[in-house]
Amino acid sequence: MKAIQTENLTKSYGKARGIVDVSLTVEQGEWFGFIGPNGAGKSTTIRTLLGLIFPTSGSARVLGLDVVKQKNEILSKTGYLPSEATFYPGTRVKDIIKFSADLRKKDCSKEAKELCDRLQLDTSRKVDELSFGNRKKVAIVCALQSHPELLILDEPTGGLDPLMQHEFFEIIREHNKEGATVFVSSHILPEIQHNCDRAAIIREGKIIACDNVEALGNNNAKKVSIRGDVDLTGLEGIKHDSTEGGTRSFLYSGDISVLIARLASGSLTDVSITDPDLDEIFMHYYE
Repeated sequence: MKAIQTENLTKSYGKARGIVDVSLTVEQGEWFGFIGPNGAGKSTTIRTLLGLIFPTSGSARVLGLDVVKQKNEILSKTGYLPSEATFYPGTRVKDIIKFSADLRKKDCSKEAKELCDRLQLDTSRKVDELSFGNRKKVAIVCALQSHPELLILDEPTGGLDPLMQHEFFEIIREHNKEGATVFVSSHILPEIQHNCDRAAIIREGKIIACDNVEALGNNNAKKVSIRGDVDLTGLEGIKHDSTEGGTRSFLYSGDISVLIARLASGSLTDVSITDPDLDEIFMHYYE
């Protein structure tokens, strides 16, 4: 049984963009990344997987369950962290957390206390008094306290400071080691690169690439940085060319021997040719 499996999943909003023919497979126990800028279709895909909105066409199964016919069963086994957490005004944090556990008919008090301690969350306060980051912490506790089989995390670190981001990923890593499947959407590419096994890139509602994270970065492009004087006019394969502080940097996907010959013809004081980071590769995919 796959944790997530979609075939030509489409959600249309009329003239507004949704998702088109999204086909994905996520294995049980996998940590899967879903990459794309805001508006690319990440949240629409997630809400469709959870049965919160109905697909226009195509099909999807989550934990072997149909997203249209078996939505409640899916939600009972899934911890969902939305990109923006909203709660009933005037409610205290501890009551929201208990209510979330009661919906699952579970006593999660021990796990909830541990999570609140690790995230430095004051449960006596009302949600109206909380910052965006602290409201996100409440949502994290609600999503994780029941130890669900599947974690679906939509832009999970928004509002968290760097220390809390680190602690958050430590917590997710522990759940993943215990067998939970993790599906995380993000436009912060280092989060995907440092944590995920595989990832898919979505652009304008369509999947444009899906592979293990290392393979996504292996598209034969190189990051080149040079200092000095060399004429690269007419050299094919240069993209994202910029100069800062006397150093010229660009991605190069052409014939490397041609590049080396051209660099050797100039007068350089420094040169560096390395593999690009995932965020630089991401821009390559998005051209």
